[in-house]
Amino acid sequence: MVNHQTIDNPAAHLSPEELAALLENLHEQRLFRQEQLRQIAAAPRAEDLLRRRSAAQAEVHVKVAASARMVLADVEAALRRIDEGRYGACHLCRRPVERERLMIVPQARYCARCQQVREAGR
Repeated sequence: MVNHQTIDNPAAHLSPEELAALLENLHEQRLFRQEQLRQIAAAPRAEDLLRRRSAAQAEVHVKVAASARMVLADVEAALRRIDEGRYGACHLCRRPVERERLMIVPQARYCARCQQVREAGR
C-alpha cells in the first residue's frame, strides 16, 4: 500500500490510524451501498410497483435507489482521492477538511465553511 502521509498530501493532518479508520469506513460504506443497489435491482420494476403499491411508495423506492447511487459515487470518489494522495483537501478553498468532519462524513469533499456556502447557494 502507498504511504499517503507525505508533506504534500492534504491528508497529512490525519494520523495513519485515522486514515486507516476512514479507509475502512469508506470500504464498508461502498459494500453497503453496492448491496443496497443489488437488492433494489432485484426488487420489482417501478412499473410493477406502481401496480401493486401506491405511487408514493414507488417514488420512495426510486429516490432511495438514486440516493444510494449518489452516496456510492461519493464514496468511490473519496477512495480515488486517497489513492491519488488528494484526500482531505477541500475542493473549493483547498484547505484541509476538518478531521472531525471527515470522521463523521469520510467522503466529504468540502470543509464545513465551504459546505455551508454551497448549501446557502441552493
